[in-house]
Amino acid sequence: MAKPLRLTQVERKEISDTKMLEVAIDLIIEQGTSQLTLKDVGERAGYSRGLAGYRFGNKAGLFDFVLRSVGDEWLAELTTVTNNKSGYQAIAEALDAHSKFCEDAPKHVEAFYRLWFESLAPKSALRPVIMSIHRRRHRDVMGWIEQGIDEGLITSAVSPKLIADQFSAAVIGIVYQWMSDPDNIEEIRTLHNGLKQMMQLMLAQTGTAPKN
Repeated sequence: MAKPLRLTQVERKEISDTKMLEVAIDLIIEQGTSQLTLKDVGERAGYSRGLAGYRFGNKAGLFDFVLRSVGDEWLAELTTVTNNKSGYQAIAEALDAHSKFCEDAPKHVEAFYRLWFESLAPKSALRPVIMSIHRRRHRDVMGWIEQGIDEGLITSAVSPKLIADQFSAAVIGIVYQWMSDPDNIEEIRTLHNGLKQMMQLMLAQTGTAPKN
């Protein structure tokens, strides 16, 4: 009988990180951030009480890990759906993917935005992380619009920055409203579709936009 393959240290770390990520997300939703402890994260994930502390240092380090992990998960999906797309088409694909992400991974989305909103507290250690994520999102939207202008799909009269500002604010508002009634899946679809329609009007396209 063949001996089972032994996992490498890197593989073991990836597995433990994944388990502790899921546990941290569950605890953020169940208890909030103030009651969560690194000890609880490690033990509930099936490890020693000290592993989470050793891995993340403190709660700010753990929350940084959650934000970056969920952010990377979303970024991978966003990159896939908007590849080789620009203008309204990229924005529409991004909104459809975001709506689906909220439906498919609701705990990840809720935990991410709870941390996002808590970063508004004075002297929050999470603020730099959130601002980095926000700037990346904003640049992506501006890039899609600017490319659409270059390709003649969007009139040059529009302001990429202004529309990116409105888009970013609207997406955060949609998530905030959804979090207050997370079982109402139809509403989040309606809100995303409504934002798609508003973006199409704001972009004043000269080309043909995908139908909703």
